[in-house]
Amino acid sequence: MTAGTAAHGRESVRQRLFLIAAIWIVSDIGYYFALPQLGVKASYNAGSVAIALYYIFWIGIAVITFWDLYRDWIRFDNRIAAYAVWLVAFGGCTLFAAYVLPRLPAAHWTQSWSPPDVVLANQWYFLPKSVDILFQQLLILAMVLSLAAGRLDLRRMAIYCALLFGSIHLLLLFGGLPVGYVVRFMIFAAAFGAIFPILILRVPNGIGYSYMLHWLYYAITVLMPRFFSTPVS
Repeated sequence: MTAGTAAHGRESVRQRLFLIAAIWIVSDIGYYFALPQLGVKASYNAGSVAIALYYIFWIGIAVITFWDLYRDWIRFDNRIAAYAVWLVAFGGCTLFAAYVLPRLPAAHWTQSWSPPDVVLANQWYFLPKSVDILFQQLLILAMVLSLAAGRLDLRRMAIYCALLFGSIHLLLLFGGLPVGYVVRFMIFAAAFGAIFPILILRVPNGIGYSYMLHWLYYAITVLMPRFFSTPVS
């Protein structure tokens, strides 16, 4: 590879990372500011169908923008295993949202500030959240494949993904959450960001496991205040 070719490759990676960040930021700004102007409350519990449709729109934007990356990467070497992963992911998410969550004790909250949606999640919360996670996973996939195209080794990809995925959660400040709570999300996001490249690039059907891990974090976040806090006053 010549110096000119390497420089062009790095520039291409930077452009793609810029596009990923731009799509992520604009979609969040739309969620926090544009949807309320249209009469849709920025709440996964209260505006679940409208917000799910909103993120389906952004899924389309991501697929169109990064189709060249997805097209050359997505494959099913073992369709039976892929069916199994899909069945477990879809069945597990549906079972938790539709049958487990409604039977849990009421959420408890002890903080002086209003709890985020995920703390008071009802069974409808996971409809838009599942679509939102798919949108985020498509952007993460584009990020990982862009870094891989730049010939970064797996360790450096893990570090960059941790930094990028963690820092993008600063956008939660738009939702009025306290800084400490946002920092918590950033730390967990950075940890997951370091794992995603390994799953996506090294594990068969890894994008499915990446999605399930991402989804599981929110399921656990829903469970915690229902079992380990005192009731809301």
